[in-house]
Amino acid sequence: MPATSPRLAVLLAALAAIGPFSIDAYLPAFPAMGAALGAAPLAVQQTLTAYMATFAFMSLWHGALSDRFGRRDVIIVSLVLFAAASLACAFAPSIEWLWAGRALQGVSAGAGMVVGRAVIRDVYDGAHAQRLMSRVMLIFAVAPAVAPLVGGALLALAGWRAIFFFLALFGAALGWMTWRYLPETLSAEARQPLHPLGLARGYWAVFSSLAFMLLVVAVAFNFNGFFIYVLSAPVFIMEHLGLGELDFAWLFASAVLGMMGGSWLSGRVAGHWSSRRTIAVGFAIMLAAGLGNVVYAALLPPAVPASVLPVGVYTFGMSLAMPSLTLLALDIFPQRRGMAASCQSFVQVGVNALSAGMVVPLLWASPLTLGLGMSLFVALGLAAYLAWRGEPAA
Repeated sequence: MPATSPRLAVLLAALAAIGPFSIDAYLPAFPAMGAALGAAPLAVQQTLTAYMATFAFMSLWHGALSDRFGRRDVIIVSLVLFAAASLACAFAPSIEWLWAGRALQGVSAGAGMVVGRAVIRDVYDGAHAQRLMSRVMLIFAVAPAVAPLVGGALLALAGWRAIFFFLALFGAALGWMTWRYLPETLSAEARQPLHPLGLARGYWAVFSSLAFMLLVVAVAFNFNGFFIYVLSAPVFIMEHLGLGELDFAWLFASAVLGMMGGSWLSGRVAGHWSSRRTIAVGFAIMLAAGLGNVVYAALLPPAVPASVLPVGVYTFGMSLAMPSLTLLALDIFPQRRGMAASCQSFVQVGVNALSAGMVVPLLWASPLTLGLGMSLFVALGLAAYLAWRGEPAA
C-alpha cells in the first residue's frame, strides 16, 4: 500500500480504537445493567476491572504472537474472539456471566492497537511512518468522543444488550476488513519462534533496555497527564465546574480536538522537522498548558471554557510528540517490533492503572491539584526523554 493510503490509516485506527471503544460505549449503561442483572453498582464496576486486567496481561503477548504467526492472522483471530465475547456479554443472564464475557473481550481487544503499531513500522520508515502513525492517531482520537454517544443512543433505543450486539458486529466487520484489505507485513523469514527460553530472553532484552524504557515511560507519563482528567471527569465536571451529567462534552470535545490537531500537525511536519524537533515542540506546548492550567486554577474560580482549554492544548502537544516517541522506541528492536509494541502498551496500561488506583484520588480534590498533576506528569515525561537523549546507545 502507498504511504498515503487512507484505507490503511482508517483500518489501523479502527483496530486501535476497538479497545477503548469497548470501555466508553458501555459506561452509560451501568445503572441499566445493574437493574437487569440484580447486581450492585460495585459488582457492575467489576466488569471494567475484569476487562482492564486481561487487556493489560494480553498486551504483553499480542506482539510476540504476531512476531511468530504474522500480523494479519493474529489480528483476525483476536477479532473473531472479540466478536464471540461480545455476544456472550449480550446474552449474559447474570453478572458473573458478564464478568467472564468482559474478561474475554479484554483478552482480544488490544491486539489491533499493539500489532497495528508493528504493521506501520514493518511497512514504512522515517517520515512515511510518522505520517501514517499521525493519521492513525488523528482518526483514533474521534473514538473517545463518539463511543459514549453511540452507547447512549443504543441504550435509549434498544437497551443495554444492544451495545454488546453492536460491539460484536463491529468486531466481525473489522475482522472481515482485515482479511480483505490488510496484507501480511511480516515475511516468513523474519518471524521469531515462541520457544520459552527465546521469549524470556526477548522480554528481558526489551525491558532491560534503558533507552527503550525511557522512551516508553515518557509516552506513558505524557498520556497520564491527560488521563487523570478522564478518570476524574465526574468530579471535575459536576462538582468543580457545577455542570450536569450531559455536559461531559466540554472536557472530551476539548481533548479530542487537541488530539486531532496535534496528530494532523505531526503528519504535516513529517519529513520537514526532525523527530527531535517535533518532540521538543510537543513538550513545550504541554509544559505551557500545564503552567497555564496551574496559574488559572490558583487565581480564578473554575469555569468553562477556561478550565477545560488547557486540557485541549495539552493533548495537542501530546499528540504532536507521541508518534515520533513511539517510532523511536520501536526502532530500538527492529527484529522484534511486535514484542516491543506489546511491552510499550503494557507499560502505558500499567502506569494508567497505578495512577487510577493510587494517584488520581489524591488529585481530584480541586482544579488546582489536577493542574499540578498534569504539570508533574509532563515534567516526568520530559525528564525521561532528556535522560534518553543522554544515553550513548540511543
